[in-house]
Amino acid sequence: METPVIDFHTHSGRWGNTAVFDDPKRYIEIMDAAGVDRANINCIFHSDASKGNNIVAERFVSQYPDRFIGVAFVTPHYPEEAIPELERAFNVLNLRSLKVYPTYYGKPIDDPGYFPIFEWCNDRGITLMSHSSHGPADDGLTIPTSFIPLAQRYTNMKWVLAHSGNGRPGQELAVQAAQACPNIYLETCSSFADHKTVDFLVEGAGEDRVLFGSDMPLMDARAMVGRIVTSGISEQAKRKVLGLNALKVLGLDD
Repeated sequence: METPVIDFHTHSGRWGNTAVFDDPKRYIEIMDAAGVDRANINCIFHSDASKGNNIVAERFVSQYPDRFIGVAFVTPHYPEEAIPELERAFNVLNLRSLKVYPTYYGKPIDDPGYFPIFEWCNDRGITLMSHSSHGPADDGLTIPTSFIPLAQRYTNMKWVLAHSGNGRPGQELAVQAAQACPNIYLETCSSFADHKTVDFLVEGAGEDRVLFGSDMPLMDARAMVGRIVTSGISEQAKRKVLGLNALKVLGLDD
């Protein structure tokens, strides 16, 4: 199947205790093996957001501009730094979208601490991706339906729910959120998904609003691509999920 493949969800970061090492050349080897053309990459593992954004821009995007798409990160932990860093990340580093991670903040996605960030993004039509999950062991900070009021308030943004809620209870709420808001998109990577997950997300949200993601290096892009390629959705839907939708969301030419 000939189609652009865009991985919407990868991380720069190192976890020695799990033997994870973010070597760009190794990423590209795995991307080539999986048939991935380009990868959205963020770095959320430094309290100094500028350090992580520099890593993304310098180690990945600048060295391999045809393979990596830069994703910014900011945190409400440092409200006086968030907006200046957004300005720098998008206007100087030329990153394309934003990642937030409420688990690190310790407050839910709809906490007012995030509102200045959302307002800045909404004014500029920025695409924002956040972790989303719901289940027995969940921290309750990113329940998928919590995004509905936000997406209805900040309508000029595109909201991407990473992991689409994770397990089936979360997936059901993620589909509910996507059905309620045309600017909510669902992303496929999850270690909790079963072999019918992609079918469920596409049937519920529509083939135009589901995006392939791997969560590399935490998960393997080859397995995550395989989950989509072997799903029961149509060939047209597979092309959209694998990359065509991401091209539209990010405003990229194929």
